[in-house]
Amino acid sequence: MRDFAFDMATGPSVGRQRDEQQPLLEACNIGFTARGEQLLHNVDIAIRQGSRTLIVGPNGAGKSLLLRLLHGLLQPSDGKVLWQGNALNAKAQRAQAMVFQRPVLLRRSVFANMKFALSVRGLRGQKRSDKILSALASAGLSHLSNRPARVLSGGEQQRLAVVRALACDPELLFLDEPTANLDPASTAAIEELVRDASARGVTIVLVTHDVGQARRLGEDLVFLQDGHVAESGPAQKILTEPQSEPARAWREGRIYLGPNTQSLCDFPGSKL
Repeated sequence: MRDFAFDMATGPSVGRQRDEQQPLLEACNIGFTARGEQLLHNVDIAIRQGSRTLIVGPNGAGKSLLLRLLHGLLQPSDGKVLWQGNALNAKAQRAQAMVFQRPVLLRRSVFANMKFALSVRGLRGQKRSDKILSALASAGLSHLSNRPARVLSGGEQQRLAVVRALACDPELLFLDEPTANLDPASTAAIEELVRDASARGVTIVLVTHDVGQARRLGEDLVFLQDGHVAESGPAQKILTEPQSEPARAWREGRIYLGPNTQSLCDFPGSKL
């Protein structure tokens, strides 16, 4: 499937440069098998530079697994992952960052968490301090600079994880359900950070279950079902006119039980 090099109906964000010919990142017919069970099957997608790609689908579809394969945290059993047309390597991984559903934070202050991440990237002195202060201000965390990171609320921890990743200036940011179980205010704050990063040219690949979030953030969309790509293309097209039954059920809030089984809400007397 090589159909991601298209112009979105909404057009690119102002100031964003895109290379429509060469995808930034590609999954080329990748599969993944663990303990004799094939969890991903022939996944073939391309991520456009500067785009916001959302990966959606039910629990167990392989969304988080796909992110780890794309980032190089796991190696595919079949196929390959390409970065700008070449094999994914350590240099390519350094051009990426990933935020997990549960933030991974050090047992240090908010400021020290930022300091450590930037130090690993080789930033020192006043330039590092200025960048930390600017990043914390952008996330509304300046007043929590000296507080232990692990005592922050869930939303504050996730905001810290996102701005810490963005402070390292990645070309591509992976986000694995960054707003799962967060309140609306925290969700809005994180989505704003994502939009701001996108406007600066950062390529975004985000996993979500939330149809509303897909509508708000999605430019490209990949729908996974049982380890397969059921549908992919422009997000707004799939969200308004999905072609696959799994994507239609997801959009309509129905439970999809498989191609040979009725959706739950299709049974007499059932309502979702």
